[in-house]
Amino acid sequence: MQLTRIAAGLVLGMGLACAAFAQTTMKISISTAQNSHQGIAIDTFAKEVEKRTNGRYKVQTFYNGALGGERESIEAVQLGTQELAFSSSGPVPNFVPETKILDVPFLFRDKAHARAVLDGPIGQELLAKFDAKGFKALAWAENGFRHMTNSKRDIKGPEDLKGLKMRTMENPVHIAAYKSFGIITTPMAFPEVFTALQQGTVDGQENPLSVIISAKFEQVQKHLSLTGHVYSPAIFVMNKAAFDKLSAADKQAFIDAAKEGTKANRARVDEDDAKGVADLRAKGMTVIDNLDKAKFVNALATANAQFEKDFGKANLDKIRAVQ
Repeated sequence: MQLTRIAAGLVLGMGLACAAFAQTTMKISISTAQNSHQGIAIDTFAKEVEKRTNGRYKVQTFYNGALGGERESIEAVQLGTQELAFSSSGPVPNFVPETKILDVPFLFRDKAHARAVLDGPIGQELLAKFDAKGFKALAWAENGFRHMTNSKRDIKGPEDLKGLKMRTMENPVHIAAYKSFGIITTPMAFPEVFTALQQGTVDGQENPLSVIISAKFEQVQKHLSLTGHVYSPAIFVMNKAAFDKLSAADKQAFIDAAKEGTKANRARVDEDDAKGVADLRAKGMTVIDNLDKAKFVNALATANAQFEKDFGKANLDKIRAVQ
């Protein structure tokens, strides 16, 4: 009888110990390679979540579109079939239309300006808009300023873009702007882009240097022009129901982990921007870096007039005024 009680006690003790160390596993995904500015974002986030929750939460990381492109991943987070995703802002307006304003070309002066907007009241107000759509937006991060590559010719002015078939993100603001340049826009999920460029399905694409480098686009693109035409934020999103189940302390742990992921992500973008041009030139790309940005802005006059109607000139000016 005594032995039975001891055995029962041991079993109960082991059960309680297991319960105390129960670990919840969640998934997060990106469309780019692990060795990229997005990879370092989710790797840092995963490490910080585990550390800040004493191992009660573990985040599994997936790269190179292993769980689908950005739009599919955000959709999965909204539906709750995936807990977390890290995405550029490309497909985000399809889910949270208020974020479209961030994709207006030549809206941000530089990275410092963009970061000040995202980390300040405007960015925080936009994060709150995700709640009603089934998401908890944990933090803004960075994809970077987008530049154009193609296999046909040097792009020195907006007239050189006419007739180029370019892969674009599934983003309505980008598509409207690029059509104004005379580009034949071809929306496509990122995991398909390298093959499309290799096979000549499209002539070119546009992305930040961090993406161009990590995707090895120099293997299938000859010409790079540092147009810096759009600043592309990135974002950590979580399924709202999954976030709401967390304790107050764990909620803060996930938010703080995302902020740490953002710090590492932005530092990598800075590093890639600093050394990327020389690296790509060394790999055989022709780089045009002395562009007259005013010509590109002027070529977007019609699109910009429409953007002022869509978003309100006052709202655009409010973003431009942030120091």
